[in-house]
Amino acid sequence: MRIIYWSDFNCPNSYIGLVRLKNAVDELDLDAKWEMKPFELYPTLFNAPTSSIITQNVLKYGLTPEETEKKIIETEKIALKDGIELNYKDIKLTSSRNAHRLVKYVQNRHPDISQELIFKIFEANFCENRIIADITTLVEISSELGLDESEIRNVLEGDSYNFEVQIEEEDAIVMGVESIPLYFLNISEEQLIVPGAFEKEDFKIALQDLINGEIESKSFI
Repeated sequence: MRIIYWSDFNCPNSYIGLVRLKNAVDELDLDAKWEMKPFELYPTLFNAPTSSIITQNVLKYGLTPEETEKKIIETEKIALKDGIELNYKDIKLTSSRNAHRLVKYVQNRHPDISQELIFKIFEANFCENRIIADITTLVEISSELGLDESEIRNVLEGDSYNFEVQIEEEDAIVMGVESIPLYFLNISEEQLIVPGAFEKEDFKIALQDLINGEIESKSFI
């Protein structure tokens, strides 16, 4: 099975959805190859925090501060049901571009640990409230997985994989991707497109139907 998904490290639903899908795959004992593709939710952010998540959501979605705060609390409660202790309200919101560049590099050069890296970046951002745009933070996360610190720093301090990230984000626009997360589940010639953070049991049903050949290249879109 191959799973390709568009996601962003500043999107809590991307984190929740990935945990649910990973748990569904594990419970079904499936052998899956994963590939994350970038979709920056806040593409104009800088590498240092400039405003709170409440301010950004007011600007991006036109919500009131009260509506945004309620939405954040609800998201934290939803995540907790899946065993994720989000501290979404205190997130230090910054650009996710460097994190996506790192993921592209690791997917190409160290694919066996790329998914573990992705989960660690999500955790660093949403649970530990570390600054994921910071190169030192990303180097530290990478070293925890056994990657060479100087190797990762050289990649991030230059412009490596910036072009690849940009191209894949443009591909998403051409494909009509308007929201994330978005999952492409592929087995042989069969494909299922799943938008959003489905419940784990719903993911399991979809995967089982796909395996059994009961879905013919259909989509939940």
